[in-house]
Amino acid sequence: MDRSTSEITELIQQGGFPKGLTLEAADQNGGYPLLATKLAGKMFHNNRDMILEYLLNDSDSIIGIYGMGGVGKTTLVTHTFNQLLNHPNTYVSWVTVSQNFSIYKLQNDIAKTVHLDLSDEDDERKRAARLAWALRRRSHFVLILDDVWHHIPLEKVGVPVSKSCKLVLTTRSLEVCRRMDCQKHIKVEPLCEEEAWKLFMEKLGPGITLPHQVERIARSLAKQCAGLPLGIITMAGSMKGVDDICEWSAASERIKVSKMGQEDMETDVFHVLKYSFDKLKDPKVQQCFLYCSLFPEDFKIDRKLLIEYFIDEGFIDEMDSRRAEFIKGHTILNKLENACLLEGGTNSLGKRFVKMHDLLRDMAIKIASVSTPFLVEARVGLRDIPQEEKWTDDLVRVSLMCNFISKISSSTSPKCPRLSTLLLRENFNTNSIPSCFFSHMNELNVLDLSGSCIGNLPNSISDLRNLTSLLLRECRRLKHVPSLAKLKALRRLDLANTQIVEVPHGMEKLENLKYLNMDIRTLKMIPDGILSQLSRLQYLVVHDFQISTAKVRGEEIASLNKLEIFKGQLYDINDLNTYVRSWGKNGPNRYILQVGLYSKNDPLKKFANAYRKALCLQLCNISESKVGRHSLLLPKDIQFLYIGQCHDASNLCDVLSLRNATDLRMCFVDCCNGMKHMLCSSSCNLPLVQSLESIHLENLLNLHGLVGREIRGASSLIPPATFSSLKKFSIYDCPNIKILFTPAMASNLQNLAEIQVRFCEKIVEIVASASDGNEELIEGDEADEINKFTFPKLTCLELWVLPELKSFCKSTNPVVADCLQQIFIWKCPKLADPFLRQKNNALPLL
Repeated sequence: MDRSTSEITELIQQGGFPKGLTLEAADQNGGYPLLATKLAGKMFHNNRDMILEYLLNDSDSIIGIYGMGGVGKTTLVTHTFNQLLNHPNTYVSWVTVSQNFSIYKLQNDIAKTVHLDLSDEDDERKRAARLAWALRRRSHFVLILDDVWHHIPLEKVGVPVSKSCKLVLTTRSLEVCRRMDCQKHIKVEPLCEEEAWKLFMEKLGPGITLPHQVERIARSLAKQCAGLPLGIITMAGSMKGVDDICEWSAASERIKVSKMGQEDMETDVFHVLKYSFDKLKDPKVQQCFLYCSLFPEDFKIDRKLLIEYFIDEGFIDEMDSRRAEFIKGHTILNKLENACLLEGGTNSLGKRFVKMHDLLRDMAIKIASVSTPFLVEARVGLRDIPQEEKWTDDLVRVSLMCNFISKISSSTSPKCPRLSTLLLRENFNTNSIPSCFFSHMNELNVLDLSGSCIGNLPNSISDLRNLTSLLLRECRRLKHVPSLAKLKALRRLDLANTQIVEVPHGMEKLENLKYLNMDIRTLKMIPDGILSQLSRLQYLVVHDFQISTAKVRGEEIASLNKLEIFKGQLYDINDLNTYVRSWGKNGPNRYILQVGLYSKNDPLKKFANAYRKALCLQLCNISESKVGRHSLLLPKDIQFLYIGQCHDASNLCDVLSLRNATDLRMCFVDCCNGMKHMLCSSSCNLPLVQSLESIHLENLLNLHGLVGREIRGASSLIPPATFSSLKKFSIYDCPNIKILFTPAMASNLQNLAEIQVRFCEKIVEIVASASDGNEELIEGDEADEINKFTFPKLTCLELWVLPELKSFCKSTNPVVADCLQQIFIWKCPKLADPFLRQKNNALPLL
């Protein structure tokens, strides 16, 4: 075993090429194939074939192959190199680029592969010209540059990239691919579990059959390498020839403690991976990378959550705005993704996340142990707090998140004077913490207890004077928070979805507070004068569609001139006007303003949170004639508007300030008994009619049409841009409407993708036809000129419980919807045919 280990180590050292490597391939395919590990996994074969196809076509000139260290990039291009040697009239050269390359040396290395001597020339530009001339002489030349760490100025080197002179490079950085103007980016991913096991067994030895118990351990060892070929090969090599189950078990135990616990893994894998970390150079970016190791293995870390932590920890320098800090945070994460140190993705809800490879996570914990030791036991099934001997006095960060820790012993008092971060989030069984627990944590900056079942916080928290972030979100049994008066350094306080009834004592003393979330259903009130003293607030949530009596004064919120994000309920229209009037030209970047909401409304919350700027009005007087001197003042940049149970308005034109809205994208009108039409004809030239992308109308008992005339007999011509941006239209429970769209309106709906009509008792047509002859319903003499309707982007039509509906449109020419994929029809007894056709006259899926 020692001899095998020594041989592997020697081979890897020889393969490192610290001084660079030049390989010659003579003209007329006279080169020599390189020795290479067999390609493992279907994706590796697919990538090789893809690279060959790109190289042999006439379009792509530069191909970038990137991925984390040890993932098999060099193996992949080695096989590509060998394949190219078999292609006639193709000249291929290989140069391994040293990390501290120079243009002079790179010119020499490339020149050697084409038998060009540059030793008699020192001028860089002349050397480049001679090299470019030599490369152009080949009818089809491929240059492979392996292990590129920085941008290489090809024109200075003398590489004339073209259809006949192509370049393949391997790198650990997507940013290098971009800066090198690669037309194709190919990411080499780790192997899947079964492919990893197959490679493990191949490297363990041909024809080896393991006993069942040993195989179970071996599979576990292979799995721990998380698909990284270098780790799998090294791990298998270290176990080659071992048949004693005790040795396999011992290796399994070592790997559970640390995947770098195996000596060979330490020697051969750790150092390869650490190159990428060292290349980050910026200490704060390095700290951000190390911080990701505090999360559990294979954990999808929400980007926003992670950036919040970066801000709390001071990894992102304080800037003028929270938005600027978030942009910086995303830039850091992008850099780590581009360096293949993190893997990015998007979950099913559209939220972006990052993941850390298991071996990189172990490496990060090992690196941190040198100067800022971590104790990380996240999602490992803990039921008790770790033993005191693990709480060493040099610990800086502790993560015990996502466990089952219940009650913490009353005598537990870890002596950790350097501890700055304690993450106990998502320990759902934790119901109490003794006061002495925090007694020796005077340097604590970040305390996250989110998602625990704790009922009361210990009073000792009041003495954590260095605390900058106190996170108690989703502590659904928490009813009391001790005094915060001494926590002058606190910048972030999250109390969302707790059970507290009163604002914590001393909150008005938090002069450095920038982030405050009090989205609390049980909170009774916010005493006047508290919020106005928190002058540095950038983020404030007081009420995010919770059933809460807590409201805020417009005057107080108006005094917070650094506020960038606000979600909350104001007392009345006067407070709304006061706050909106205070904005001038610079309002918050994001807001959800609420007036009059009295019950929880999850669908409304979902709609509103999809937009950056939303206003929700319920049980208010919104009509100009009813509001009087306190005219409703709507923000000009509003994107989402909800109006519910506001019975005084007959249409939205009654809200004069809505005429100034330039970016309104969705309008949701619900239970407004006075509403006869959504808009009046004179409003059809307003920006809001052109910007609307979604309309939802529900429970409007007296609604007769979308657009009405102010005066009988007045012109009702519909401007060409009316509803031109509309993508979704839904109408539920409106019993008096008979026709939705006039012919003129329908002709404008070129972007409409979805129509939902449900429970409208009297509706007879979706689109009125000119032959109806019903002036009141058609509302436009121009209807006679329209004899064909097309909905080029309509994909879905839903028609539910419409007892009088007879057709989509009674026009003699069928309505054409080329993209229609689905029609849902339910309880429409008089509907004989939806009259929707595609170009081939075929019906879509019913």
